[in-house]
Amino acid sequence: MPITGECFCGEVKYQVDGKLRDGKSCHCSRCRKAFSAQASASARVEPSEFKWLAGESVLTSYIVDGGYGLQFCKSCGSTVCTIFNGEVFQLTLGCVNGNPDIEIGKHIYVDSKASWEVIPEGVVQFAEEAE
Repeated sequence: MPITGECFCGEVKYQVDGKLRDGKSCHCSRCRKAFSAQASASARVEPSEFKWLAGESVLTSYIVDGGYGLQFCKSCGSTVCTIFNGEVFQLTLGCVNGNPDIEIGKHIYVDSKASWEVIPEGVVQFAEEAE
């Protein structure tokens, strides 16, 4: 069964013919701003298993260092995915429909989390990035 997802307004839609992996939540200050939340939630996807179903022309990209970037819906502002050198390699879990059979396996950059955020005890945490 394919995994599907879409932005808030529904103009951008995608499908994954495979599994998501490496679910993580990033607590760095940049992710807080990009996602307007205490952290991001994302999972890796094989680029060969990913395809846009609708709205690819409605996406805009914000590229940062080294070819990494985020793609957003121009209409509603949803952060849909992370790209590397123009290819989708990570999906934001908030835009995934239904149950994608993935869990957040680690919380990264917890040393720079917001002072008001409380991370539950017992979750796997890393001060910075973790492979």
